[in-house]
Amino acid sequence: MEPRDPTLDVLVDLDGQVLVVDPEGGHWVRFVVTRVPTSPEKPHGLDYSLTLHGTDGERLVGFDNAHPVARQKRGTPQDHRHRLRSIRPYDYRDAATLVADFWATVDAVLRERGMIP
Repeated sequence: MEPRDPTLDVLVDLDGQVLVVDPEGGHWVRFVVTRVPTSPEKPHGLDYSLTLHGTDGERLVGFDNAHPVARQKRGTPQDHRHRLRSIRPYDYRDAATLVADFWATVDAVLRERGMIP
């Protein structure tokens, strides 16, 4: 049995949070995190969606495990990330790394859009 990830509690506590992330107030992030029974598809015991949205509400970044990666078309849900229009598998290690990777991607997109230096 793997040791319990103590950062899971912090991630679960983010559930329902919506935060404005640019000085203009147009871009925002949303956290949806629910504990679920561990399974082969969700070995970390989480159902999660961490997203960045633009001024029109469009999802610009997303890290989640709610559905199979598009190239699979079938199969079980797996961890993956959306960045603009691409979807790639995501190697989930622990909750702290997930949050750090999400914020790094959010910062990169906001820089590309000229919203932060």
